[in-house]
Amino acid sequence: MKYVPVPARAVQNALSPLPRIRNILAIGSGKGGVGKSTTAVNLALALAADGARVGVLDADVYGPSIPMMLGLSGKPDSPDGKSILPMRAHCIEAMSIGLLVDQDTPMIWRGPMATSALTQLLNDTLWGGDEALDYLLVDLPPGTGDIQLTLAQKIPVAGAVIVTTPQDVATLDARKALKMFEKVEVAVLGLVENMAQHVCSNCGHVEHLFGDGGGQRMATQYGVPLLGSLPLEIGIRAQGDAGVPIVVAAPDSPAAQAYLATARRLVEALEKRPRAPMSISASLV
Repeated sequence: MKYVPVPARAVQNALSPLPRIRNILAIGSGKGGVGKSTTAVNLALALAADGARVGVLDADVYGPSIPMMLGLSGKPDSPDGKSILPMRAHCIEAMSIGLLVDQDTPMIWRGPMATSALTQLLNDTLWGGDEALDYLLVDLPPGTGDIQLTLAQKIPVAGAVIVTTPQDVATLDARKALKMFEKVEVAVLGLVENMAQHVCSNCGHVEHLFGDGGGQRMATQYGVPLLGSLPLEIGIRAQGDAGVPIVVAAPDSPAAQAYLATARRLVEALEKRPRAPMSISASLV
């Protein structure tokens, strides 16, 4: 497959895309426990499987989980004592505060320290090597706090994805995340409904353990696409714990195919956004 760079899309307010990253995609949720990090990692791997250059930034400085999910350990290298080389796993780049501190060290930080860590991880990491990344997925902490506000004000975001589970208590909080992104003028590309159904491994019976259709109802109410409905499956959890996510471990499985289809609909939604204006230097090349 011949590599074709993905165009940069317009970002919020007066910001401009970063030189090393064409499109930053924020993966958010209104509450914890909806599988946002698992979704972010598998979507990143699905985008890479389709030929894109992809990275993941773990912005949950209080509970970083991306290193475990990607099977990463050790400390990243620094070529000059200032910048950091991202670590690589399964053909994508990754950076997390969890790679810079001991696994058992709690991050007892106030908001300004957490947001400073986010911007440093983003700006001091040499994303993309000699070539820019097509997509950097930012796995946000749950809620609508300081880190989300910093992302909206200082980081050029091409679009946001809201992850929810179908039950009303989850979509209630997901609505707050969606409205937060709208208020700060970050385009919401769509919703991902996680743990939408469970298929019994013994008899094949399909059960909607967390309710049915909550993601679609929310998407219809707010006029955004439902990018995908992902299953509740033991393999997704087990492969995440093992550091080899389901999209890599079993790419032909129904679960992996659901992530691939969701990633493609995400790209389709992003492609409907206007392209970012070219800088003067780029237009003269």
